[in-house]
Amino acid sequence: MLSEKRWQALWQELGGSAPAGSFAELLAAYAAPDRHYHGVSHIQACLAHLQRWQQLARDPALVELALWTHDLIYDTRRQDNEAVSAERACQWLEEVGLGAKANALREMILATRHQQAPDDADAALVVDIDLSILASDASVYAGYEAAVRAEYAWVPEPLFRAGRARLLRQLLDMPALYHHAPLAALWEAPARRNLQAALAKLES
Repeated sequence: MLSEKRWQALWQELGGSAPAGSFAELLAAYAAPDRHYHGVSHIQACLAHLQRWQQLARDPALVELALWTHDLIYDTRRQDNEAVSAERACQWLEEVGLGAKANALREMILATRHQQAPDDADAALVVDIDLSILASDASVYAGYEAAVRAEYAWVPEPLFRAGRARLLRQLLDMPALYHHAPLAALWEAPARRNLQAALAKLES
């Protein structure tokens, strides 16, 4: 389970106090029954990666806040989840007098749309950690694909396969999935193997 103690400590590191009700709101969002992948376990995994690689961050506390909040809103029927998540997280910063950090946080969260390479090194770290699942062992990766399918259970199989294949091809077409050299060295090759195998299965 996500740690309220850690959430409170993070806001102290940012220079304020956690907004009233924010942890309960986070927990309710990530523990929702339709969060088969984009839930508590995903956020815990992201935070664990940051703990290992925080030396890569210029502003570790803000990177951590971005990881906590980047999937705060996740509805498979809408196209603006990252933007709405960013807006809510930035509202929390404003509430406690930390609005000066909002633009940087927004950039980090919007970068998880994975549409283009981030310009900022900390946004790139958020992206790298968000995509760490792609480099998992094959069995873990297969579980990830199954969980994503469950989140889109309302989409008919042919449409899902076509859309998912299109997304995997977009990822494979990127010059690099990972932007920080130590992470790329560990994750780039296995991630591409997993994506190619998943694409082949979808198109078979």
